[in-house]
Amino acid sequence: MTKRTPRLTARPSRADFLVITGLSGAGKSQAIHAVEDLGYYCVDNLPVELLPELHALHRTDEALARVAVVVDIREKRFLTAFPPVYARLRAAADVSPSLIFLEASAAALHRRFSETRRPHPIAPEEPIADAIALERRKMARIRAMADEIVDTSDLTVHELRHVFLDLSRDRKQRATLVLTFESFGFKHGLPLGADLVFDVRFLPNPHFIPALRPQTGRDRPVAAFLEQQAAAGQLLKRLTSLLKFLVPQYIAEGKSYLTVAIGCTGGRHRSVYIAEALRRALGGTRGVTARARHRDLGRERTGA
Repeated sequence: MTKRTPRLTARPSRADFLVITGLSGAGKSQAIHAVEDLGYYCVDNLPVELLPELHALHRTDEALARVAVVVDIREKRFLTAFPPVYARLRAAADVSPSLIFLEASAAALHRRFSETRRPHPIAPEEPIADAIALERRKMARIRAMADEIVDTSDLTVHELRHVFLDLSRDRKQRATLVLTFESFGFKHGLPLGADLVFDVRFLPNPHFIPALRPQTGRDRPVAAFLEQQAAAGQLLKRLTSLLKFLVPQYIAEGKSYLTVAIGCTGGRHRSVYIAEALRRALGGTRGVTARARHRDLGRERTGA
């Protein structure tokens, strides 16, 4: 079972300056990619002596408002240099940085080194099992300093990202999902990058009403026409209900972007209307930034 052990600190740790360390093969590279996706400025394998300088920049430069840095045993002097440098950093800062220690079981680490066929950095000439045990002993002092210990033995990359989502955000913050409703015309091909695709070509087509043909799904006469169709109302009701169920699940999984594609024939009337209606319906959802994009709205006005 995956373990995450919180540590009590004498001073409050800050979620916007993360120092990540731990055992080789425990997932530090995946961790730095995960926090980078969360908006952090990330540095991998920073020399320990530069840690205070980076923290000083973080406190004064708005461009470095959220920083995550990996420091580990790849640096020759890490074991001796890190504890005093980090202790001084904690003592000097008004709000301490947060130290995250990643570890994994011996079996998991052995399997990962076997899969990657990379030598162990602490003892490349030794059997991998001996190198893993040696590093665990040498890192015990630094492990004891950690604010959080994360056992990655059974974590997938997505689960590791979710762990850092929890660790990095402030209590008052929530994850934000950028929810894009993209209208399109099937005759111009499916949109790239769509997570969910819905076909609304079964709705009555305003294209065949001469007064509505030159207009789009953004125009009030087209919207009024579609609002009179019982199927359109049922569709919006059911899609809204489905998405209100799905969106919190995507947020909990750590997804940052979700594109819902709505297609009609030409991408000018029905799909545009439905996309705009869904944007309004989901726009007030907590943790969601909703927007609409109309891929084919600028194309020729035939066959919509």
